[in-house]
Amino acid sequence: MADESEPLVVGVDFGTLSGRAVVVRVRDGAELGTAVHEYRHGVLDRVLPATGRPLPPDWALQVPEDYLDVLRTAVPAAMADAGADPAQVIGLGTDFTACTMVPTTADGTPLCDLPRFAGEPHAYVKLWRHHAAQPQADRINELARQRGEKWLPRYGGLISSEWEFAKGLQVLEEAPEVYAAMDRWVEAADWIVWRLTGRYVRNACTAGYKGIRQDGGYPSPDFLAGLNPGFAGFVTDKLDQPVGSLGDRAGGLTAEAAAWTGLPEGIAVAVGNVDAHVTAPAAGAVEPGQMVAIMGTSTCHVMSGDVLREVPGMCGVVDGGIVPGLWGYEAGQSGVGDIFAWYVANQVPPAYHEQARERGISVHELLTELAAGQRVGEHGLIALDWHSGNRSVLVDHELSGVVLGQTLSTRAEDVYRALLEATAFGTRVIVDSFAEAGVPVTELIVAGGLLRNPVLMQIYADVLDMPLSVIGSAQGPALGSALHAAVAAGAHPGIRAAAAAMGSVERAVYRPDPEAAAAYRLLFAEYLKLHDHFGRGGNDVMRRLRAIRRAAAGGGAE
Repeated sequence: MADESEPLVVGVDFGTLSGRAVVVRVRDGAELGTAVHEYRHGVLDRVLPATGRPLPPDWALQVPEDYLDVLRTAVPAAMADAGADPAQVIGLGTDFTACTMVPTTADGTPLCDLPRFAGEPHAYVKLWRHHAAQPQADRINELARQRGEKWLPRYGGLISSEWEFAKGLQVLEEAPEVYAAMDRWVEAADWIVWRLTGRYVRNACTAGYKGIRQDGGYPSPDFLAGLNPGFAGFVTDKLDQPVGSLGDRAGGLTAEAAAWTGLPEGIAVAVGNVDAHVTAPAAGAVEPGQMVAIMGTSTCHVMSGDVLREVPGMCGVVDGGIVPGLWGYEAGQSGVGDIFAWYVANQVPPAYHEQARERGISVHELLTELAAGQRVGEHGLIALDWHSGNRSVLVDHELSGVVLGQTLSTRAEDVYRALLEATAFGTRVIVDSFAEAGVPVTELIVAGGLLRNPVLMQIYADVLDMPLSVIGSAQGPALGSALHAAVAAGAHPGIRAAAAAMGSVERAVYRPDPEAAAAYRLLFAEYLKLHDHFGRGGNDVMRRLRAIRRAAAGGGAE
């Protein structure tokens, strides 16, 4: 039962498959109650729910009503779990996956809610892992290189198909009637705050990292017209909006949103944020060199620095993108937990599933246990972790997964361990790239659901040959959102102060084993050879296979 004299804040984390609410004490960050709501529609990657219309490869959509259901169910349930009086709550903060885009009318109504667009895929939310805009991203990158656009190095030299401009250009070119009806192209992080406050405020984080907003401006109309004449007014007509700094008050909770959540009308609602970036202060990572790896379905790596550097293949560097006064860097891997889940669901023989059922454990736990007894390199495999493309450092979602070295004696646990190791190798490529660019990682702090696998964590420590610290909360993004809510409500004077009071981290929980680290150096060298051969070496077999697949599946979204 919460002490009724203590002010509280609520943080809501909107993930890929569910939303989570946590009730947090402002004074010390104690988490008093939590609740989760699974999205009813989940991820739409095969058919539309309204009509059953098939979706092409590389599509990933969502239904925005699922997000509102989180407010209606998870927030009241978390308050009940905390035994808290709603009158104690002084602020609400939210975070979202990015780049997740909602096409709306001028008043924020999602186009997929309009009857005439219920059967149009482009009218739905494009989830972060919607990668079907790769051709548009390729053209953006090529034109930017030709023109020497000054903003391109701020994104490691490549713009991702996951981001706002590539997805927006795809809508224009594949569904011009949807583009014409779209008054606003809104990050879901900002859409949910719009619904909570009645005010549309762009957050500085997604605007900078996913919206190509640097030094107060976006790509020019002349550049956009070079991509497509109809795209020239994209920024002014569809995207541009006042930008709020992280930790600012976006507005007060409306009466409608108060009825959804059970929270008091008028309390402070923080400017929106991204699930990864909001986690850094929750892990106490507010100083240069402290990198946070938020490991779940994908992994996002975020770090603040006191110098501006161009890191090849990074997702972006933004002034104040994580903590005011520092440059916020971002990199990431598009598939991590998703790869493990795919493998278990589609590649593991029935006998393993039966054994797991008999023992009352998950298949993941069984495979981890079997793989844990192996010596480094014993399985004879090397894998590339590109089953959902490569976000960093190659920034190419046409790339695909590889497992090399399989024989007739290869077992399921061998491949599983090789996939775990591949994701660790991918993180090492990112860490090394930052160091080579003059932004060294001095501490790696891990957050996210994959923390529950200690074998995976030890593999990462051995591959990286550095200690791993661990966030002190199981609800990192939601805690981070609550922390920002406390700042927005005026309970703490800034993000650093709130992080000191409400964040938590356990230092050097996993330490590298010298023998394993030496063995992994040999395997990592082989990983790099494959990485460069398929990612940099001009061997475009993966792209050709993607093109063949799209042609066989019938092409676009028509």
